[in-house]
Amino acid sequence: MAGTINRDDIAAVRERAPIEDIIGQHVTLKSAGVGSVKGLCPFHDERSPSFHVRPGAGRWHCFGCGEGGDVIEFVMRMDGLPFAEAVEYLAERAGVTLRYEAGGGPRREGTAGQRKRLLEAHRVAQEYFSEQLAGPDARIGRDFLRERGFDRGAAEHFGVGYSPQGWNHLTDYLRSKGFTQDELRASGLVSEGQRGIYDRFRGRLMWPIRDVTGEVIGFGARRLHDDDQGPKYLNTPETPLYKKNQVLYGIDLAKGSIRSERTTVVVEGYTDVMACHLAGITNAVATCGTAFGEEHVKVVRRLMGDTGSSTMKVGATGAKVIFTFDGDEAGQNAALKSFQLDQQFLAQTFVAVDPEGKDPCDLRMGGGDAAVQALLEHRQPLFEFVIRTTLSQHDLDTPEGRAAALRAAAPVVAGIRDRAIQPEYARLLAGWLGMEVELVRRTVADAARGSRGGGAPRTGAVPTADAWGGPGGYGGEEAGYARPDRRDPVVRAEALSLGTLLQAPVEITNDPLASKVVRELAPDGYSVPQYRAIYEAIQSLGGPGQAGPDWANDVAEAAGETLAATVSELAVSPLPHDKPETLGHYAGTVLARVLDLSLTRQVAALRGAMQRAGTGTPEAQQAFAEMIGIETRRRELREG
Repeated sequence: MAGTINRDDIAAVRERAPIEDIIGQHVTLKSAGVGSVKGLCPFHDERSPSFHVRPGAGRWHCFGCGEGGDVIEFVMRMDGLPFAEAVEYLAERAGVTLRYEAGGGPRREGTAGQRKRLLEAHRVAQEYFSEQLAGPDARIGRDFLRERGFDRGAAEHFGVGYSPQGWNHLTDYLRSKGFTQDELRASGLVSEGQRGIYDRFRGRLMWPIRDVTGEVIGFGARRLHDDDQGPKYLNTPETPLYKKNQVLYGIDLAKGSIRSERTTVVVEGYTDVMACHLAGITNAVATCGTAFGEEHVKVVRRLMGDTGSSTMKVGATGAKVIFTFDGDEAGQNAALKSFQLDQQFLAQTFVAVDPEGKDPCDLRMGGGDAAVQALLEHRQPLFEFVIRTTLSQHDLDTPEGRAAALRAAAPVVAGIRDRAIQPEYARLLAGWLGMEVELVRRTVADAARGSRGGGAPRTGAVPTADAWGGPGGYGGEEAGYARPDRRDPVVRAEALSLGTLLQAPVEITNDPLASKVVRELAPDGYSVPQYRAIYEAIQSLGGPGQAGPDWANDVAEAAGETLAATVSELAVSPLPHDKPETLGHYAGTVLARVLDLSLTRQVAALRGAMQRAGTGTPEAQQAFAEMIGIETRRRELREG
């Protein structure tokens, strides 16, 4: 990206991308009262709906797991997208033209339009390839699929197609659809020679590669004909859409299971993904012509919620990444490379390798779905696999071989992130080597010191309820704040008042009582620190009278990231009031209750001051005068 996205354009995206429609594509929403809808949370398993959306406020919040935010944060969480990509995705859907600034000037003119055209070209190409698979020339492709246990339904589910032999079939078809030569060049669907452009994929079985939102951004092509001198698998080259180190085949189909099960299965090929999904392992993905790397880790972590941030909920454990590799030397090397990435996961990492070296597709062909499921069930921790693979490279029957094996495996154990299990692996290593545990532990400790001093030594092939009641406010305790208990009537009243301020700013402004109370109510009128900070944010924006169409999001931004979840919760919590025409007056009574409680606390404080000062002192007289004024105001407030 050439710069950050203009703030006004981000606000326009929030305003024009209807949150109930975006969320409604993933969650069945039903009415939950005036201006509120609810459904089953897509981010955790539940039977009773606790996921609330308030379209008028533009916010969502789950009272079960504590997740919440605006429409942009929903797309980020749901599709595992970074902020900028989520904004761009929504902007395209909402018809908002984004401007870029602060970091190199605006994005090159035409880039957004180019992306849209390239996505359209890939959509048309995918439909074309799918249609070709049914033709007589594609029999070789259909036979390939059938021999591997994939019928027509499987091909359609995964969008598999066929690129006909010849030089210009797809090129001519895309030209007939209005795509220019420059667009075809940028798409990666064609190659270019001395005589011009021609089809990149010819006589091959085609797998569409989609991004996490389901858009086709490239293709993987498998050689079928004996006279094809190209590589066995040919992928789309690097394009504005297709970045191979960020792409995972099957991510569009797997994201739901990855998110709900917090488990990702990484396989090695397109047919392996198909075999896993058809066998019920619907969280399987594969890289496309490259090894699983750091950018892939980021995609998977976002979907699993394996962020490592301070906002992760207590007890949010159990995320798993399972790598499947062939049992040959190449597969072992791939596992060793994956070990280097383990430290970037909070999730537990495992390896599943068939003893006979079969991949998931081969296993399904020979043993059906159960064989694929068994492969995953017999996974072993990645650490154990790497250590055992390292030991297998040494002769453990000799003292010299065992010593060399210890030196090679010690850095692996030293590199285990989880200090709770590192001693256990040291003990296991001692058992596998037949050595004293203390000797192994000392060697591991030496390897750890070496790593801190400039990298671990390398030896051999080893790399280093009711929304306003109940005890729970949000899912977890926010940094710097104690968790408020809404069974406390004061806490409940303060939460209700902020809910009205976030959900009904116009009605409050138009109601005489409500608007008057807002003018008198100071931030210290709130006893709960979180609520006091949110009310200060509301005041900093000019109060409800200055509320714009993005009011709740403006408040969340002003309050800061730490309080954003609480703002979301308050903004979507259904108000115990179901008459829109009297909502302003209801808000006034709720706000008056908070002001009354604040005045009561002030009176109590002044009485204490009088007692400390002593009867008849000037300080006591001043406190008494202030108390009389506050009592008069409190009586007027109660009378109406």
